[in-house]
Amino acid sequence: MQIAHNAVAAFHYTLTDDKGQVVDSSEGRDPLTYLHGSGQIVPGLEKQMEGRVVGDKFTAHVAPEEGYGVHHPELMQEVPKEAFQGVEDIQPGMQFQGRGPQGEINVTVTKIEGDKVFIDGNHPLAGQTLHFAVEVTGVRAATEEELQHGHVHGEGGHHH
Repeated sequence: MQIAHNAVAAFHYTLTDDKGQVVDSSEGRDPLTYLHGSGQIVPGLEKQMEGRVVGDKFTAHVAPEEGYGVHHPELMQEVPKEAFQGVEDIQPGMQFQGRGPQGEINVTVTKIEGDKVFIDGNHPLAGQTLHFAVEVTGVRAATEEELQHGHVHGEGGHHH
């Protein structure tokens, strides 16, 4: 069976950046399982999964526009330290959830200067080309319940 819309696909992957540094990997874990066509993985990878079968091994290069988006400078801000009430020791790399014009947003602290904290609301991989080494380990038809719920049940997916 080929990976197609409404198929459940499972795959092992290693994600690297342009420098070849490993960003994420399923090594030592269960394969990632998702419902194809439901937007559960980045669009560029999902497009390259289409038509694949169990045993396929390939490299997928995903441009920022089809990955985690382009980097938006307007999502980088400077906020007063007092905005982080209850946080004793703010350090670069810490992540927080905040409110933006479009609702909740995850931000990462990039630097601290005196009583100013610099935050970035971009996804940490925004603006980067993603390089996936993929091995397809499973493909099956989704169950009626999975289609109704829009996600995989069992196999490392979601349980109710």
